[in-house]
Amino acid sequence: MDLFELNAELRSDMGKGASRRLRREADNIPAIVYGGNKKPQPLTLNHKEVLMHVDHEAFYSHVLTLVIDGKKHKVILKDMQRHPFKPKVTHMDFLRVSDNKEIHMQVPLHFINEESCVGVKNGGLIQHQMNTVEVVCAAKNLPEYLEVDVADMDINDVLHLSDIKLGKGIQIADLIQGDDHDHAIVTVSRRGVSEEASSEEDGEESAEESGEE
Repeated sequence: MDLFELNAELRSDMGKGASRRLRREADNIPAIVYGGNKKPQPLTLNHKEVLMHVDHEAFYSHVLTLVIDGKKHKVILKDMQRHPFKPKVTHMDFLRVSDNKEIHMQVPLHFINEESCVGVKNGGLIQHQMNTVEVVCAAKNLPEYLEVDVADMDINDVLHLSDIKLGKGIQIADLIQGDDHDHAIVTVSRRGVSEEASSEEDGEESAEESGEE
């Protein structure tokens, strides 16, 4: 989906009791929008409408549109609380953004060409070290996701944050801190290596325990 739009109403009834009534009696969701040099505004969202969006991965890394009293506001989702075991959203926090204002946002990594990966064909195993990454960019440049092509990776190869191809005006937050934060995002290892290492560690622990006795 290219656009996520949510209708919201201003809320004047505050407090935990009011929030419980919203969720229980009206099947609505208490929410708040803040930032943008404006006062925080408590809101009410329709639960059914929200559920239509929350299963889309892009909803969490996209500039959303909140329609409040007929006016559209650009926001990003900063926090969402769910019921511990029911399929219900219990609260949402939104941050106002503008096209050219810099934001920090977690976006998913999409690993492509895994089936045709050289290392996999040679008997290796792809291991994802990270599935999301924090980017810094203007809101208008916010990517829905970042692609990582693993086709040419062979056994023992490692791709790092600096290997991700970025669009114009996009930076990776960790790399801004320096090269020592250039973390691995995906590796190709020989099948069985992890299991063997784990078995060796278990054996060493058992030997140590026997020695203590």
